Amino acid sequence: MRRFARTLVTAALAAAVVAGTAGWASAGTQTAVTGPVPGTAAWRADSVSGRPLPDPARATPYEIARFFAGLEEAQALGLVRSHPLVVGNLDGAPLPLRYEANRLAVLAESTAGRARFASLAAPGRQILAFDPRGRGTVAEVFGDLGQAAHVSVIVPGSDNDAAGHDRERAAYTGPAGMARALRSATGDKTAVIAWTGYTTPVGVGLDTAQGRLAEAGAVRLTRFTEGLDAVGAPDPVLFCHSYGSVVCGLAARHTDATDIVAFGSPGMRADTVAGLHTSARVWAARGPSDWISDVPNVEFAGLGHGADPTSPAFGARRIPAADVAGHTGYFTPGTRSLRVFAAIATGEVR
Repeated sequence: MRRFARTLVTAALAAAVVAGTAGWASAGTQTAVTGPVPGTAAWRADSVSGRPLPDPARATPYEIARFFAGLEEAQALGLVRSHPLVVGNLDGAPLPLRYEANRLAVLAESTAGRARFASLAAPGRQILAFDPRGRGTVAEVFGDLGQAAHVSVIVPGSDNDAAGHDRERAAYTGPAGMARALRSATGDKTAVIAWTGYTTPVGVGLDTAQGRLAEAGAVRLTRFTEGLDAVGAPDPVLFCHSYGSVVCGLAARHTDATDIVAFGSPGMRADTVAGLHTSARVWAARGPSDWISDVPNVEFAGLGHGADPTSPAFGARRIPAADVAGHTGYFTPGTRSLRVFAAIATGEVR
């Protein structure tokens, strides 16, 4: 009987957890991108005026920030030119250096024949992180992160990667589209980061029902937010969509986020807000036609992500979403959800 129950749960989750795939079939199990980027060995072997460079795998973002603070401009720019992929992903390094480093890293990938990332090097784009391994990960900044009084981070769900985080699709649904919509809704009062910074699930399959990729993503999100703190950015608001809310749930206790907003969520790997062990305010939204409501809110034998964040028992602050269409309509201009999102992003609601 127990084996039969497990089979039923597995079948239900595999069928229902689609996480924005628009009906795609599973592309197979994804391998999470972890560890330092390619080129790290050459970085470790290098030095500046006899000083060793901080180890990307061991140095904290605060140590990296102190290291760059002690460099002359020419020395810092020399490291950007010599090690663009490493500098571009060093949480704690100065923002302008990371933008330039990632521009060079993307150009290098394109020159090497991997043109799928070429659009990321377009003029005016502010790429804060870029990793070409696997399907690729990326973080893009909209607004002036160095001067903003408020910062938000969009953490997307399945079927997102560096090549497609800003691809043509329905407006306001992809990571970059959500970021633009949120910034516009605040009257451009915030900086918003589209953080496609982890290996997301693809299609319908066990990856969407398991927490393995979310666990790896939570480690990367935690370090990313530490990097924001290390360069003096305000504590962020995390907007976590679908499978991205699983990532945020696992990272919650380790980030300094002021607010965590879960929308279209299959669960956050906690039974209640208290189970997230965070001082952040936790919000939740679910539209009436969002198919995520068909996903069983269970956690059994490693499958499923637990309680519905919009349920009264979970204890999150509920965001009105009655006018949201589907699974990806939360940032559509004119919706109540976007208006509340903007108020949260700018600290206008308490």
